[in-house]
Amino acid sequence: MTDALKLGFGPFAAPARGVLVVFCDDGLTFGAATRKALGRTADLVARAAKAERFTGKKGASLLLIVPEGLKVARLLVIGTGKVADLKQQDLVKLGGGAMGKLPVTTAEATIFAELPVGAMKPEQAADLAQGVQLRAYAFDRYKTKRKDDETPPEKRSIIVAVGDVAGARKAFVSRDAVLGGVLMARDLVNEPANVLYPEEFARRALVLKKAGVAVEVLDVKAMKKLGMNALLGVGQGSMRESRVVVMRWNGGKAGEAPIAFIGKGVCFDTGGISIKPAASMEDMKADIAGAACVVGLMQALAARKAKVNVMGLIGCVENMPDGNAQRPGDIVTSMSGQTIEIINTDAEGRLVLADVIWYAAKRFKPKFMIDLATLTGAIIVALGQEYAGMFTNNDELATRLTKVGEATGEKVWRMPLAPEYDKMIDSKFADMKNTGGSRWGGAITAAQFIKRFVDDKTPWAHLDIAGTGFDSRHSDINRSWGSGWGVRLLDKLVADFYER
Repeated sequence: MTDALKLGFGPFAAPARGVLVVFCDDGLTFGAATRKALGRTADLVARAAKAERFTGKKGASLLLIVPEGLKVARLLVIGTGKVADLKQQDLVKLGGGAMGKLPVTTAEATIFAELPVGAMKPEQAADLAQGVQLRAYAFDRYKTKRKDDETPPEKRSIIVAVGDVAGARKAFVSRDAVLGGVLMARDLVNEPANVLYPEEFARRALVLKKAGVAVEVLDVKAMKKLGMNALLGVGQGSMRESRVVVMRWNGGKAGEAPIAFIGKGVCFDTGGISIKPAASMEDMKADIAGAACVVGLMQALAARKAKVNVMGLIGCVENMPDGNAQRPGDIVTSMSGQTIEIINTDAEGRLVLADVIWYAAKRFKPKFMIDLATLTGAIIVALGQEYAGMFTNNDELATRLTKVGEATGEKVWRMPLAPEYDKMIDSKFADMKNTGGSRWGGAITAAQFIKRFVDDKTPWAHLDIAGTGFDSRHSDINRSWGSGWGVRLLDKLVADFYER
């Protein structure tokens, strides 16, 4: 956790202790404040750079121990590459990279938020600071022992030195709100399933009330009354009762239709009767990554007082194989009235989404809906861990998601939806079956299944985050197993296109 990290902003000044972090471009050029702080140490940097073949390439670093002419214990120089090419996400990554290169035992550090062309603007410095915090996160609450060189200090202090302290602090407020949502999502995904089961997940979502979010929890009795038999069928083999959590942030105009985000929250997925192989089954505690993102997003939007009406809905179940579990061949009637033949009980997430999406559309009549789910291994085969799969019935929504994905680094790639794929999920005995029955196009047939529970008039996107939601490729801003993927993406979507 980052509870022990204290991050603040201060003026440019050479620190008397700890680690000093500065930036240079690919010409080894420093900004004026950095040159002043380094003094004659700048000559030492030039000599060391030549010896180490450090050229200021973006992300490259040069470390000097007990640098002559400075009082700090270490001087860390990080390259920015060509300053003209830097984008917003690059500044976030520079902050994360700086944090990642600090020794674990570092208690104090000062990071100069300055480029060769001058002090970073307040928004740029805030982006840098957000990167520091994202990289600093670690889920270690269950560790009781550490090696000495792996033990961080009880308190760590990092000062981001800036030209405009008040401006940077103001700019950081909204970024800190989003940061809180990302870290909340990471926490949820990292928790073990014996701690975070459906009822507990719902209880944790209730914390959002403190931020002004209205939270409603539907229990099994309420879901039975609504006819959510597709969702309930998934959880009927578990001793843990299923839950649906409905969250509402009213930051827009009164009476204006909300936008809706829906998350798959399978707190543990054994596969049910169609049980998974034992290898890596422990990873299935992360089958809540979609729901975790939705909860984190609602936290972020409320914390920054987003001027928009938003619904967040999550279906929380546990897929277990006891004597009461759903069987292959069973037929269930969804809340929509459509019937589903269960071919494989491990294709459970789409059953959860089917009822929650239908409920969200009918009760709240949103402007658009986006669902997130760690749904298929097939999407990882197709896209790896760089992109989430995006399926949508609306070109405008696709364009906007792609744009904010590129800006945040949480990238999406549009995948096809077509009537031809529908034939693969038609059933002999019911309206549809819950798998396509073959290895081909598995992510697509899953999306086609979900699409049957969406009104064609409602813009909708399905994000398959199986490759990005957990155990994803490490980056400059994330070393956590649970990535918190999607919070930054969707917050920016809302901020750029839907706030009044």
